[in-house]
Amino acid sequence: MNLIIPDQISRVTKTLSEAGFSSYLVGGCVRDLLMKKNPKDWDVATNAKPEQIVSLFPKTFYENAYGTVTVVNEKEAEPSFRNIEVTPFRQDAKYSDKRHPDKVSFSQTIEEDLARRDFTINALAYEPSKGQLIDLYNGEQDIKDKIVRAVGQPADRFDEDPLRIMRGVRLASELSFMINNETLEAMQNKANLLSFIAKERIRDEFSRIVLSNNLMTGIIILHQIGALKQFLPELEEGVHMKQNGDHIYDVWEHTLRVAQHSADRDWPLHVRLGALFHDIGKPRTREWNKEKNDWTFYGHDVVGARIARKIMDRLKFSKQLSETVERLVRYHMFFSDIDKITLSAVRRIVRNVSRENIWDLMHVRNCDRIGMGRPKESPYRLRKYESMIEEALRAPTSVGMLKIKGEDVIRETSIDPGPKVGYILHALLEEVLEKPELNEESYLKNRVKELAKLEDQELEKLGQQGKDKKSEIEDVELKKIRDKYAVK
Repeated sequence: MNLIIPDQISRVTKTLSEAGFSSYLVGGCVRDLLMKKNPKDWDVATNAKPEQIVSLFPKTFYENAYGTVTVVNEKEAEPSFRNIEVTPFRQDAKYSDKRHPDKVSFSQTIEEDLARRDFTINALAYEPSKGQLIDLYNGEQDIKDKIVRAVGQPADRFDEDPLRIMRGVRLASELSFMINNETLEAMQNKANLLSFIAKERIRDEFSRIVLSNNLMTGIIILHQIGALKQFLPELEEGVHMKQNGDHIYDVWEHTLRVAQHSADRDWPLHVRLGALFHDIGKPRTREWNKEKNDWTFYGHDVVGARIARKIMDRLKFSKQLSETVERLVRYHMFFSDIDKITLSAVRRIVRNVSRENIWDLMHVRNCDRIGMGRPKESPYRLRKYESMIEEALRAPTSVGMLKIKGEDVIRETSIDPGPKVGYILHALLEEVLEKPELNEESYLKNRVKELAKLEDQELEKLGQQGKDKKSEIEDVELKKIRDKYAVK
């Protein structure tokens, strides 16, 4: 077998081999190469001890309890080549705390090293110098069959490290693989052991599931094996919970469809989490309305925002990400009748969710609509709202854009407050609209003094010209925006 290995990686394995040590590429990078993918990380296994590895390379760092030495290539432009992990062959003893092996022993054979790995598709080693693939557990065949299967006895692997349950689901989600039945059954039997795992580790695997192309499938598997209730029980409260007449799906299925659409559109993590949590407050706000003869969920956006924040904090997400997701959930019900909504109301939404997040809020809202089984094309009222958002965000063509204020005019000219101040500001506005480079404080202050000497009638005329120019420019800009969204 001849796998194509980049020179930057070959130099590492060759250096080890020339020093008399065995060296293999192992794990996910071998799997990716067999699948004709570009590995994001490169891992090397060797029978060299950590101190021997360090002595062979000019720059390394060694801070790993498992003996891993990171070989640093600072000058590499490609991130995956900058830090290459080289780890001695090892054997793991019993995992008493379900997190770390009680004892790590270095070994001399690749076979012993592969026996401790989690899944067959990761228990692969490739020796570049010989072009030899070491595959003791039929991992290559499982790749061809698109199967995630535990190495050896699945229950033993999950007893050693329950996080492997999450990792197995993540691999299935990322690779579009099925999980072997025996492995799936062991996951279900051992899911309660996730309670021993640090929330940060669960968060990292969960985030990768959410960022996968098969988000919906991954969440469903986590639910089926009982893993979801270990770290995100709130999401399961919507299972079999019927909604009102506008919805054809229960809360659970609607939520998953909304989240999957965010994955289909390749939105970033905060949008996907916003989509996944947008209706998480519905189960706790559902009430039967006798007059409507239907279910209502009043305030589910407010309640849901609080729940989402608790989840984000529990899983140790960053403060910034947590606040963003909380806002997306809180304001996802912004949509109103476009015949009644005002531009000032749109500006309030922008203020509440922030300019940086307003379009992401629109993404969540659009995913919400798709998740109801509606057509994927954007409806007129949604396009109209997008148009209004762009109007609200555009740079204002008003005296407020000037680098000088009314109080500055009064201070520079000693004139009394009154209409004349407004005339001067609008006269300045006309000049700035014509030549934006004139919007500079020192120029405007000098120009104010000149304008103040004019008769009120002449100054009023200049001010009106400024107002007319403002209206003309605004009309052109607004027409462009509305034409862009095909709305009136």
